[in-house]
Amino acid sequence: MKKIGGYFILGFIILLAACNAEGASTSSDEGKIGVVTTIAQIAEPLSVIGGEHIHVESLMGPSIDPHVYNATQSDMTKIEKADVIFYNGLNLEANMTSMLEKIAETKPAVAVGNAIPQNSLLKDDKGSVDPHIWFDIDLWQNALDSAVETLKKHAPEHADYFEENKQDYFSQLAALKKDAAKLVDIPEKQRYLVTAHDAFGYFGRMHDLHVIGLQGLSTEDEVGVSDINDTIAIIEKYQVPAIFVESSINANTIEAVLEGAKSKGMDVSIGGELFSDAMGKPGTEEGTYLGMYRHNIETIYQALSGGAKQ
Repeated sequence: MKKIGGYFILGFIILLAACNAEGASTSSDEGKIGVVTTIAQIAEPLSVIGGEHIHVESLMGPSIDPHVYNATQSDMTKIEKADVIFYNGLNLEANMTSMLEKIAETKPAVAVGNAIPQNSLLKDDKGSVDPHIWFDIDLWQNALDSAVETLKKHAPEHADYFEENKQDYFSQLAALKKDAAKLVDIPEKQRYLVTAHDAFGYFGRMHDLHVIGLQGLSTEDEVGVSDINDTIAIIEKYQVPAIFVESSINANTIEAVLEGAKSKGMDVSIGGELFSDAMGKPGTEEGTYLGMYRHNIETIYQALSGGAKQ
């Protein structure tokens, strides 16, 4: 696998050289800053903050799993033409990290996760950092702030415009936090969030929920029979009323947990679909960061509070 990764990076560098030989890179819209991001959680907020002065494209769309994603030739072309590139980092885009770090030697390619203080990052029992930082609204504000500072440096003539839009957007993040306060109304014994993989650690920490993910931080982690049985035991012990599937993760493991729990006479159901590693379709409410987050809040609240056993 290391050899394959090396060949991929070498091929990408050759492609960049060929494209540069043909002419200078340009943004997609004349006069606008060309921005490429890996995930939509970065792209969509920046499209709001950057407004009329930037053109943003996300490489990964709805239902795409960033943990296993490999850049396509089309992605390479977009990256080469971009003025600025933003990615999450913290090993979220595991198959693209070396390539993005190489690109950073010649143009702005910023891992927004690097803006998060080390003592604020969660780690699993193996010491691996949890990369799903967008589920902590405060941390994601820090990440977006670092991205906006990069835009200001690239186009200082628009710095005031970016700052004003950023402050407006951050006011909406503050309102989102108030919306999320309803999660505290879930009865204490029902505050268990069971999902397909461990993507909701920051969400759980921020909103005081116990999070159980069948897979680890990466969707490449294996799920064994013991993981399923342990999860069923938690559901039985705490009488968890609902468990959740994720839009970018195969539902098979969660369905196996559901079947196992029901076979033991437990009253548990699928509480709905959550957006974890990917957002909804562009043009929908769930295709925005704010809308995606609110969807998750409402889905979790309705399933865990509505089905709670008093």
